[in-house]
Amino acid sequence: MTLRFDVITIFPGMFEGVLSESIVARARRASIVDVGFTDPREFATDRHRSVDDRPYGGGPGMVFKPGPVFAAVESILSARRAPAEKTRKVLLCPQGRRLVQDDLWSLSQAEWIVLLAGRYEGFDERIHEGLGFEEVSIGDYVLSGGEIPAMVIIEGVTRLLPGAVGDPESPQSESFQEGKLEFPQYTRPPDFRGMKVPEVLVSGDHGRIARWREEQALRRTRERRGDLLGGGEE
Repeated sequence: MTLRFDVITIFPGMFEGVLSESIVARARRASIVDVGFTDPREFATDRHRSVDDRPYGGGPGMVFKPGPVFAAVESILSARRAPAEKTRKVLLCPQGRRLVQDDLWSLSQAEWIVLLAGRYEGFDERIHEGLGFEEVSIGDYVLSGGEIPAMVIIEGVTRLLPGAVGDPESPQSESFQEGKLEFPQYTRPPDFRGMKVPEVLVSGDHGRIARWREEQALRRTRERRGDLLGGGEE
């Protein structure tokens, strides 16, 4: 089964690098994922193909108009690429819930993901109210639009799909799995500028190595992201 992403954006060209390199490119070639784009400007009704206008009440910037966005979404959804229970509709905006690894795992169970990327000062509120999209933010900061957050979701979900990553166990042992950061990793040479690989990792004792990695993951999480452990406690 191929997971289909449909991205609604006025800048589809921004995605070229992400889709043509590395894991996502390989997954597309293997038909693990497919990505399509819809530009809301195609649904604008004026001769300038405008999708934004000044906000009522005044203020800086421009706001996405509801008409072209509703029309773009309705056009995509009319394709009915997957049953409702296997379809996820995501609007990328700073007001959404913060994206975490568990969200990516959840999204990876879908067969169809529709991503709505905004620009300017945001969306007319009726887009939030009327389309029924779940709203997601990739962090507590503001970007110029939702394209980069959409790329984050495409990359983050794709690498969790069977066959997308060379080692299928790799996604299972990374940061944020089981609520912890990943343990430190080392490779050759064993001594680099006086910095040595911990003896336990070259001991060949797989039981000791597993215990060391668990201890280090817990310690690193406590030091760097205590919030993942409930305020730093185990």
